[in-house]
Amino acid sequence: MEYSRRNKLDTPVQYVKGVGPKRSEVLENEGAKSVLDLLYYFPRRHLDRTTVTPIRNLQKDAVATVVGKIEAKGLRTTRRKSKYYQVIVTDDTGFLNCIWFNGIKYVEKVFCVGDLVAFHGKVDFYNGYQIVHPEYDKLGDEEKDPLHTGAVIPLYPSTSELKSVGLDSRGFRKIIKNALTFLDQMEYDCLPKTILDENKLISLGDALRYIHYSQDIESLSSATKRLKFDEHFFLQLLMALRKVGITEAQGRSLNKTGPYVKLIYDSLDFELTDAQKRVLREIRNDLAAPRVMNRLLQGDVGSGKTVVAILSAAITVENGVQVAVMAPTEILARQHYQVFKQYCDKAQITTAILVGKQRSNERKNILEGIANSKIQIVIGTHALIQENVKFKDLGFVVIDEQQRFGVMQRGMLVEKGYNPDVLIMTATPIPRSLAITYHGDMDLSIIDEMPKNRQPVVTRVIIEETLPKVYAFIKDQLNKGRQCIVVYPLIEESEKIDLKAAVEGYKTLTNEVFPSYSVELIHGRMNMEEKDSIMDRFNRNDIQVLVSTTVVEVGIDVPNATVMVVENADRFGLTQLHQLRGRIGRGTEKGYCILVQRKITSTSKRRLEIISRTNNGFEISDEDLKLRGPGEFFGIKQHGYFKWKIADLVKDGPIIRQARKSAFALVENDPQLRKQENTEVRKRFLEEYQHLLEFVNIG
Repeated sequence: MEYSRRNKLDTPVQYVKGVGPKRSEVLENEGAKSVLDLLYYFPRRHLDRTTVTPIRNLQKDAVATVVGKIEAKGLRTTRRKSKYYQVIVTDDTGFLNCIWFNGIKYVEKVFCVGDLVAFHGKVDFYNGYQIVHPEYDKLGDEEKDPLHTGAVIPLYPSTSELKSVGLDSRGFRKIIKNALTFLDQMEYDCLPKTILDENKLISLGDALRYIHYSQDIESLSSATKRLKFDEHFFLQLLMALRKVGITEAQGRSLNKTGPYVKLIYDSLDFELTDAQKRVLREIRNDLAAPRVMNRLLQGDVGSGKTVVAILSAAITVENGVQVAVMAPTEILARQHYQVFKQYCDKAQITTAILVGKQRSNERKNILEGIANSKIQIVIGTHALIQENVKFKDLGFVVIDEQQRFGVMQRGMLVEKGYNPDVLIMTATPIPRSLAITYHGDMDLSIIDEMPKNRQPVVTRVIIEETLPKVYAFIKDQLNKGRQCIVVYPLIEESEKIDLKAAVEGYKTLTNEVFPSYSVELIHGRMNMEEKDSIMDRFNRNDIQVLVSTTVVEVGIDVPNATVMVVENADRFGLTQLHQLRGRIGRGTEKGYCILVQRKITSTSKRRLEIISRTNNGFEISDEDLKLRGPGEFFGIKQHGYFKWKIADLVKDGPIIRQARKSAFALVENDPQLRKQENTEVRKRFLEEYQHLLEFVNIG
């Protein structure tokens, strides 16, 4: 049996009736080179009775789809003499105005009175219901009105280039109807029958038919579930194979016990939480096993991940191997170094820090110490993965804030040892759907408990007019010997403007608001010596108010800081706000986080309501994922986050778990995918393999 790429579904798209050379050239630019590619060009949404809103039922600020006939159209002029184009639509229940301020010449040519059109967008009310710059799809007479016929009509994504050759939704429906005839030659299904039956999935051929042309919502739902399952399944299959490769790698059994751990444990001036103890047991069991540890440790800011890492490192050092701890910034690396050194000195474990800018003699001595194993634990930044860093016997790797590193960068550090055990830490709580997708090849540990002496941070959202009261409250805190951090946003796209705003804010706070107090500014463009000096003085309480850009997001641990003011809080993501908030209230005194909202939008209002309502990082991360999507959640939008055609990480939780269970079960029974019954799975997987690697090797 031949795979699809060798049968008629591999026919070049230009030979589909209604396509031809000109359209095929445009389609190929969109990635649709074959009949099968065209069938995988899925609708962006569907029209049916349940998704169409009668005009009389519209509500202001709701996002709605309306199907109606065009009653009138024309160019209009506002009182201020600006031009706009108006289309009046009716569906027998009322009238809707659709308005365009841009692209007027193009829109004038699109519509005719009497056309049946589906309009989609956010509803406003101004002398009647209106949608400004709506999305639209012209419907043919043969499609009629889904409100009255019950039909399900596919609406396709269409660029201006596609529209220029007549491939709007109506044009797509015609050529895809012709492409569906090729499904008669479809001789394969890429999933075994056992998986289809277990998960109640329809065949791939039926799924491709129904996603484009279904008679009812039930068949459309079945098609959607099957196609989503496929995309999640093959990624989970990759994760399962990676996990098998990791667990089968020959590691070392680090089960020797000695005095180091006890010396450090006894020196702690606090009691470990039950969650920390549980995680330590999980790590100790991994280290004692002959297989390689590959574990992700999640825990909120301030939950005590660093102490867990120190005690874990002590276990490995007792077994005669070296430890590398990699952090994304010098500030965080130096913070870790200070804490590691504080406790490791008590056990006479040698530590060092390796960062980008160090004196040559100092660097030379550190490199020699790493090479001859006199340095047992080294903490650093990307400097650790440079070629001239050579370990005598690297056996344990700790990577903090892992989402800031690419897989290749992490791999370069791991390759400096012989199958070292790996612990990856993050203070960004990851929603379950993302954890099993992005980290599906790792075992997961969670510190879901805060230290007993830690009080929840009080969070308040204010507007600019309330700032005088806030400043008075801060002065009261400063007079009690406490400290404050004021954070300004610094976004890459507007860095110069943002930095200027931070500098201006610093001047105002220094000269007008807190003239009797010590105020200092820190930002990312300063050299490391300047930043270190400022942070040392802040640690000693020589600086009472620290004005900062988001350089403080990670690596600042000053227990005496009890107040944080976040300027333009509406510009931050939820997870970033939660990270910032975690920098205060780290001592025994209550912390206060003041979020200054200067631009009120529906999204920013919802975001700030969530952050002020809860301190639960996992609840916050779930909401952040819904608001921003996975690419921005991980801060990797610029790297081309994996794009599925139909799957949705935010909404597909149950399907992801089903796909994961099936993929891992298949690999457990057939680790190399070599059994005859799985040949189609293997062929599809190998074809998709490189594309999947783009997802897991971001960076």
